[in-house]
Amino acid sequence: MPLEDWFLSADERGNPDSRIPAWCPANAVEPLIHGSAYFDRLVTEVEALGDGDHLFFTDWRGDPDEKMRDGGPTVAALFAAAARRGVVVKGLLWRSHLDKLAYSEEENRSLGEDIAAAGGEVLLDQRVRRGGSHHQKLVVLRHIGAPARDVAFAGGIDLCHSRRDDANHRGDRQPIAMASAYGENPPWHDVQLMLRGPVVGALDLSFRERWTDRVPLDQHGPVATALDKLRHADLHADRLPPRPPDPPECGPHDIQVLRTYPAMRPPYGFARLGERSVARGYTKAIKRARRLIYLEDQYLWSTEVARLFADALNDNPELHLVAVVPRHPDVDGRFALPPNQVGREQAIELCRRAAPERVHVFDVENREGTPVYVHAKVCVVDDVWASTGSDNFNRRSWTHDSELSCAVLDRTADDRAPADPAGLGDGARTYARDLRLALLREHLDRADDTDLVDPAAALRVIDETAEAVREWHDGGERGPRPPGRLVPHRTTRLPWYQRFWAVPAYRLIYDPDGRPWRERRAGGW
Repeated sequence: MPLEDWFLSADERGNPDSRIPAWCPANAVEPLIHGSAYFDRLVTEVEALGDGDHLFFTDWRGDPDEKMRDGGPTVAALFAAAARRGVVVKGLLWRSHLDKLAYSEEENRSLGEDIAAAGGEVLLDQRVRRGGSHHQKLVVLRHIGAPARDVAFAGGIDLCHSRRDDANHRGDRQPIAMASAYGENPPWHDVQLMLRGPVVGALDLSFRERWTDRVPLDQHGPVATALDKLRHADLHADRLPPRPPDPPECGPHDIQVLRTYPAMRPPYGFARLGERSVARGYTKAIKRARRLIYLEDQYLWSTEVARLFADALNDNPELHLVAVVPRHPDVDGRFALPPNQVGREQAIELCRRAAPERVHVFDVENREGTPVYVHAKVCVVDDVWASTGSDNFNRRSWTHDSELSCAVLDRTADDRAPADPAGLGDGARTYARDLRLALLREHLDRADDTDLVDPAAALRVIDETAEAVREWHDGGERGPRPPGRLVPHRTTRLPWYQRFWAVPAYRLIYDPDGRPWRERRAGGW
């Protein structure tokens, strides 16, 4: 299987300013489904670091008191203890907005101060477009002198409250406030990757590009800068230790690191016109889809993204789209809710107009019937190409915020029938197929997945199982609850008087465009 058929070439990535390799060969990847699995593994790996080793991380939000395990440690305690052992701890957290606006400036600042007191350094980074954020979720651990032990974690899970849930989906005991439909402890579904091999070197480089960039950290203006100085905020990055050699090849997984950076002023030195390899990577893979696109996403917004799916459905009469999304937005309120609703309604409607019988959209609930907030960002195409990251399927993630995703192609063929579902000669791949099946087993309350391997059979099982749950709810929940946690997702068209203001608010504020004007006019990424 030629990697060039699925992965972007160096030219196709479209960012000559970065030294990130086109892709990294021969790695080992393990998907960690749920925050509890990720946090537990992260504790083990961080506690193995010693004097002179490196711990680098980026995040959208970090809560210092979030417990990584039932008995601790907390995020702050784990990273601070590493710094006191002599580990070089460096972090980049989005500067964020005021907590009064339901953001996390105080939490991010507090985590940084706790780590700094132990000898580490965490910078609050506001090098974003207006209304944008740093959304990458990355931890890189380097063992100096023992590169085979290096490991990185990348995906959708922040180091913060509400993320430490498990397969039962009863929520994190340290929740954040969300829409009332999710209850006091909102159930949370998410995925993070654990990666070993040369890709760790590429992710280390991605961190270093941001850390060493000469654009000033604080882009809020003179008032915010003055306040940061009064708080004695660290606004200048210290020098990083030399970059270690890449870890040795160690597995069957070829990985492409995909990123989003907006076009902004002043420009990033490592992406003067921005980078949209996330959008370009998904576009290339989806255009190759023939049988099944399986995705889980927090938003599934944007007509530009939906049109990509619609075109693929139009061009390939056997192609189906399965999407797992949250039942409700994460916010309530007469002003916050409609812009969240209108974006998904537009995207799903555009896809269904292209192929009404081949678009299957579901949301998730736990066994008690409480909706599960789907925060995962996963896409599997024809059981060949699979991507997991911080980026959502919307214009914001593909153009405006900083994002990071890892696309995986497995050299190991999966011989379970159908061995080549797309019929293009690529053959199903073990990693991509196993990821799809692991997610479906949970959502369908299944231990056996033999009837889920074939995409056609899986579609029948998914539809029948979800419809049975819907009928049980609609029938007054009489009798035993049917197995399965998927429910057909329902969208409602907003009345004209709400659409009048919600559509422009959604396009300008909730889902902005970070492309250069030339690419906006051309309609490309």
